[in-house]
Amino acid sequence: METAYVTLSRQSGLLNEIRLVANNIANANTTGYRQQGLVFSEFIQGSRQGPSLSMARAQARNTSLQQGGMTQTNGTFDLAIEGDGFFVLETPAGNRLTRAGSFTPNAQGELTSPDGHRVLDANGAPIFIPPDAVSVHLGNDGTISAGGQPLGQIGVYRPADPGDLVREGGAMFRADGEVEPVESPKVLQGFLEGSNVNALEQTTRLVEIQRAYELGQSFLKNEDERVRGALKALMR
Repeated sequence: METAYVTLSRQSGLLNEIRLVANNIANANTTGYRQQGLVFSEFIQGSRQGPSLSMARAQARNTSLQQGGMTQTNGTFDLAIEGDGFFVLETPAGNRLTRAGSFTPNAQGELTSPDGHRVLDANGAPIFIPPDAVSVHLGNDGTISAGGQPLGQIGVYRPADPGDLVREGGAMFRADGEVEPVESPKVLQGFLEGSNVNALEQTTRLVEIQRAYELGQSFLKNEDERVRGALKALMR
């Protein structure tokens, strides 16, 4: 039975990883998406009747901060960060971080994400684009100007500890710890950063996990049949 418990803990972790890898593959073309991986850990379960059991646990996730590919769109408010950092969005649940820079001014002239969340500047305030603004230009440091007049500077921040990032759907993250401004950020206008998912690598990994999971299921089935057989023999 102890072996079955160990296998069940492993199966649970593999199932979690299957879901995670499948989600990575599904978002291989999502703007600003960051690939995630599962961290397996081991814990020892003591036993009074025999040796301790080594159990697997796979609950912690890590986020790849590797740069995604850049696509030139020439859109005035399509922005991409080259290097470290995230854009900051104001949401009803609090500020959130994202690398997806497909923005547009709303009816009030505030720069927003496709979901309507306001983009914040380096001081944590919304960025206003006058409706009659012409020749909107973005400097490499994130400074926005129109007709040669500065309008504000795009905020670029990063979590003090990358492990504090918690995905909240798609390409948006919550930082449970401190966030800090990126010194000398580089923001590109007219570009969007793609997903950093390696689709081929993730597909290969998915096949490997599925095979391992199927092997575990086969073992559990055989173990169940063995136990049932032993019980029937005892009841004769």
